Amino acid sequence: MTDKIKTGNKGEELAANFLINKGYEIVARNYRYKHAEIDLIVKKETLLVFVEVKTRSSTVFGEPESFVTPKKAAKVLEGAEQFMIENDWHGNIRFDIISVKTGSTFLIDHFEDAFH
Repeated sequence: MTDKIKTGNKGEELAANFLINKGYEIVARNYRYKHAEIDLIVKKETLLVFVEVKTRSSTVFGEPESFVTPKKAAKVLEGAEQFMIENDWHGNIRFDIISVKTGSTFLIDHFEDAFH
């Protein structure tokens, strides 16, 4: 397993625990549909949230959240649509980004309603 994959996996685990501590329930991890992957799908009351997690060990090239490109957001939207069809979801939804900076310590930023 490469360092990049290890960093990404660690970030997703930290993000999942962060959301659980905020009262969210994990519905799915690494949901895939065609070329789309959604890192976390969580639920809080009547809200279903599709979460893109971006983890970086350095911000030399920018903040983690800046790496969610319009193309990536479009893929998440496509996957979310399929997930809602498969699960007959008709409630409210939101798209969030969780930015995780790792190192000797870690910092998590949660951007709610980050894209549409």
